Amino acid sequence: MTALRRRMIEDMRIRNLAANTQRTYLQQVSNFSQYFGRSPALLGPEEIRAYQLHLVEVQRRSRSTLVVATAALRFLYSVTLKRDWPIDEIPMSRVPRRLPVILSPDEVMRFLESIRSAKHRCVLMVAYSAGLRVSEATHLKVTDIDSQRMVLRVEQGKGDADRYVMLSPRLLEILRGYWRVVRPEYWLFPGRFPDQPIDPATIRIACQQARRRAGISKSITPHSLRHAFATHLLESGTDVRTIQLLLGHRSLATTSRYLKVATSTVCATTSPFDRLPQQSAPSFCPEPPPTNA
Repeated sequence: MTALRRRMIEDMRIRNLAANTQRTYLQQVSNFSQYFGRSPALLGPEEIRAYQLHLVEVQRRSRSTLVVATAALRFLYSVTLKRDWPIDEIPMSRVPRRLPVILSPDEVMRFLESIRSAKHRCVLMVAYSAGLRVSEATHLKVTDIDSQRMVLRVEQGKGDADRYVMLSPRLLEILRGYWRVVRPEYWLFPGRFPDQPIDPATIRIACQQARRRAGISKSITPHSLRHAFATHLLESGTDVRTIQLLLGHRSLATTSRYLKVATSTVCATTSPFDRLPQQSAPSFCPEPPPTNA
């Protein structure tokens, strides 16, 4: 390990960056260094600009990938290398804001019923019933289930924040049946080795297989269930602030995007077309074939 890599790791740990963020930043900086065949300490703004163009025009990487690469390089040069040139002038690509595709309650049920593994089904039931991220669901411990208070404790979620979420009575009965068979000791959903939780990648693969078996055309990932959780709560009348707390969002604006996809909001307004005087429905007749002049 080079001294620069070790220093960057220390800087990220001091700032308590998430483990996934640390791995991603290190990989992006390594890719940048390998592209030029030199240490990043010998490179500067012109090389960064050339590398960004390479990602966009040659490798055809997504804008989200470009954002992550730029964030990693900004951290390296502003924090670890402490360069005096204006780091903020490194352009940050704009990521398009896309609305999530929402599963209906019927689609959620069909999807869950199509998961063959009982363990995988329980993980995804937890994700939907409590609105958890896949990493939060897979890292639940047996002791995180509080059946007296009917809550689940989510430790060190995104942003290293703990929170409590509701424990569905229906889910509790399912988890009790699961526990009687599997008898997990520490991790609620252990992986191949009992001392490690199940890999989130395993759950993502199970999602794709179940989606195909269920015959659902919509794209489904574990995060789709979190989106469905928030939207279905909103459609049932739960206020946005409560949903924000359950999801663990820092900003209410992040949660408010579900107002754009909730049918209770989108469909509650009457279209002006419906207020027009009633007219007879148009009759559609096949057009006559063209005649040759």
